[in-house]
Amino acid sequence: MSQVPWRAELAASFTRVEDLLQFLELPTQALLQSSLEAASHFPFRVTRSYAERMRKGDEADPLLRQVLPVAEELREQPGFSADPVGDLAAVAATGVLQKYHGRALLVTTGACAINCRYCFRREFPYGEEQMSRQHEAAALDYLAAEPSVAEVILSGGDPLVLSDERLGALIGKIAALGHVRRLRIHSRLPVVLPSRVTESFLSLFTRTRLRSVLVIHANHAREIDGSVSAALRALGAAGVTLLNQSVLLKGVNDSVEDLAGLSEALFASGVSPYYLHALDKARGTAHFDLPLSEAMRLHEGLRRKLPGYLVPKLVREEPGEPYKVLL
Repeated sequence: MSQVPWRAELAASFTRVEDLLQFLELPTQALLQSSLEAASHFPFRVTRSYAERMRKGDEADPLLRQVLPVAEELREQPGFSADPVGDLAAVAATGVLQKYHGRALLVTTGACAINCRYCFRREFPYGEEQMSRQHEAAALDYLAAEPSVAEVILSGGDPLVLSDERLGALIGKIAALGHVRRLRIHSRLPVVLPSRVTESFLSLFTRTRLRSVLVIHANHAREIDGSVSAALRALGAAGVTLLNQSVLLKGVNDSVEDLAGLSEALFASGVSPYYLHALDKARGTAHFDLPLSEAMRLHEGLRRKLPGYLVPKLVREEPGEPYKVLL
């Protein structure tokens, strides 16, 4: 694992498109013309750890494509909206979303270590709807009054940008709710900033009575290098159940070979492939979209190629539905 403290690594992230392009030895001026305006609408950010896994000189690199702002983001497309999965209709209290029976999601922060260009919450009103410290008590009161909630999900943004102290205090308060049995965390940090997985962080899981699940987010096998694999194995050794959810993205993982390689790399690091999401139709993401028929063809090819436990469920989130819709 990296010897640089994770917060220092996070602070050293690329936040200017031109700096990343220079690092990757790409033609800066030509790509910048289509990037800067898109970055002014949805900010650009990528960790150096993640950028180091990109192929230099390759504009079509599947990792670069996930983070590089492009002019297509600014084109309005029918059917693409600011709230594609109905988050705002599911707000139960400030910072709390409840869509499904037995589970509640806490929007812990609006910050991320990396800004994925296909993000379905790229226009989410974090300023009003995240669970800041001032809204924490009300959010926990809501959970306390809902005995059917057996699982609390920490999401965002990315909850792992919060300090261990903040996370530990929050996990302790959730664990004090007797009807809650499981803690689930959705995070991209173990993939894009594996130095975040420290001994202090791992101790949060060994100290709590809650069964802990960490859902990571990787879309391509090349995202999982040695440092990521080491971080994931450490989490598994701490008793955390590890799952992955990915998004089917045109130009990133839209081949049976890419998807199979991802499943193999995940399993080799102790992670079970969980969901393969059809793209959530957030405004500005249409250039990543694939027809449903193509998604189903790819999933069928994956089923033919891999054992069942390596095949993620192909799903779509539909607003108002009581569960993810299998495709």
